[in-house]
Amino acid sequence: MRYLLGFIAALTTLSLSNALSADVHTRPNVVLIYPDDQGYGDLGCFGSPNIRTPNIDRLASEGVRLTDFYVAQAVCTSSRAALLTGCYSNRIGLTGALGPKAQHGINDNETTLAELLKGHGYATAIYGKWHLGHLPKFLPTRHGFDDYFGLPYSNDMWPFHPGAPKAYPPLPLIANDRVTELNPDQSKLTTQYTERAVKFIEDHAKSPFFVYVPHSMPHVPLHVSDKRKSKSNAGLYGDVIEEIDWSVGQITDALQRTGVAENTLVIFATDNGPWLSYGNHAGSAGKFREGKATAFEGGVRVPCIMRLPGRIAAGSVVHEPVMTIDILPTIAELVGATLPQQPKIDGRSIWPLLTGKPDARNAHEVLYFYWINELHALRSGPWKLHMPHRYTHLVEGGADGKPGKLVDESIELSLYNLENDPSETRNVAEDHPDVVERMLKYADQARTDLGDKLTGAVGAGLREPGRVD
Repeated sequence: MRYLLGFIAALTTLSLSNALSADVHTRPNVVLIYPDDQGYGDLGCFGSPNIRTPNIDRLASEGVRLTDFYVAQAVCTSSRAALLTGCYSNRIGLTGALGPKAQHGINDNETTLAELLKGHGYATAIYGKWHLGHLPKFLPTRHGFDDYFGLPYSNDMWPFHPGAPKAYPPLPLIANDRVTELNPDQSKLTTQYTERAVKFIEDHAKSPFFVYVPHSMPHVPLHVSDKRKSKSNAGLYGDVIEEIDWSVGQITDALQRTGVAENTLVIFATDNGPWLSYGNHAGSAGKFREGKATAFEGGVRVPCIMRLPGRIAAGSVVHEPVMTIDILPTIAELVGATLPQQPKIDGRSIWPLLTGKPDARNAHEVLYFYWINELHALRSGPWKLHMPHRYTHLVEGGADGKPGKLVDESIELSLYNLENDPSETRNVAEDHPDVVERMLKYADQARTDLGDKLTGAVGAGLREPGRVD
């Protein structure tokens, strides 16, 4: 009897082990591709007339296209901070674009998407631009990523900057926590990131994985490999975008080749709108107003595509307004991860929207758009309210890598109906005082929680970034 009981116990243990193993292997993998400064109008599936993006377009035809997808702030560090933590970037003290002299970065107390997934058995990697702190304690390998290769901040922060070459030290290319090269050949970056992402997929196809590919391009200075130079119909900028499309094709082909495409969530989005100052080296915001560094639609609305065969309907479209802060809680729901109770995150799962549930609604009553610590705008349903603020406006675009002329402009309290006026051209505040009143109450709530430098409000919900000792 003792031997029989032991045999039954062994079988039970083996069955449980196999069940757990099967559960781990059926959890969706996650691939997140995040180019820098790529505009809403730079992709065929979002209306580009002359840049060819067949791989990204195919991704859209096989998944869902989100037409009203937003970044929390239209600038590098802020956008990435919100994406990886599910928090408004000003909440966690990561705003603007951190430079080589910055002594702060992401706080150890914040939970990144990589840490969340790593805690549930995922292998994790990042190949590309980090920009949440360049000092050792802030690097990706200290915040949930097993493997890292890329630049710690923007690729123009080097001694060849067209406007301020003496402001920056040599640009480091980092592998994990070691600088491997200074002032690297940037024409190789997109290829290097892609090759590493493909190898990571091949090496981890039998277990859950998360690979994050935040491309350095098309942030200026523009660089493209010799293989894809002068291949597009849209100059150097078009070449760069088409090389990113090639990269997407290589990654999705690797998923197919390794047999994991059917069980992998692929997300493609960009970190903010185009840097219009750079003229022919900048992308297109399409029909939207302004670009990077503003809270207008051209700055904060970006293209987004998600694909997970069998669970997200091919060729579907979501028009509800959602934001990068929603990515972390959405993935958490998908993989069965429990979100940390503290510290607070702002995002909400949009999985019901992505899967087309009939009763699915926008997870947020309102979305806030800050510039650094100033509340510039908010959106609720079809309505967008701009608070009175100053912003930079392009007067004359630059050319061939040199910036153009910008001026300061101001906007009064302005209400736009984005369903009728996505270009934000007709202020209808006087016609809808009830909407303005409701939106102003939302603004007061934001100021109480997140503060507002424009009104002197100090938010009760703000947290400190990480700092060096």
